Amino acid sequence: MQLYMIRRPSAWANQAELEKTAGISARIGNEDMPDKVRWIRSYVLNEHDGRLGTCCIYEAVDEEALREHARSVGMPGDDIIPIGATVVVRPDPG
Repeated sequence: MQLYMIRRPSAWANQAELEKTAGISARIGNEDMPDKVRWIRSYVLNEHDGRLGTCCIYEAVDEEALREHARSVGMPGDDIIPIGATVVVRPDPG
């Protein structure tokens, strides 16, 4: 599988909407697409318009699998960038 970053700008009005979508996303990925998509982590972004966005890291067989997953969940999923390498200076703070 290849590592990808997906940017989802201003996709949620609040934390409750985001958490609901995250639950659906995890279920679909784990139960329906475990051989195609693996959600690794997400960073929640405070967007300038007051909404929440995310920058998500996934492993996937290809970009189309990520688009299929996003469509199944009902969230944006077209801003996909393949990750070439990872440089960790410090682990993410808790």
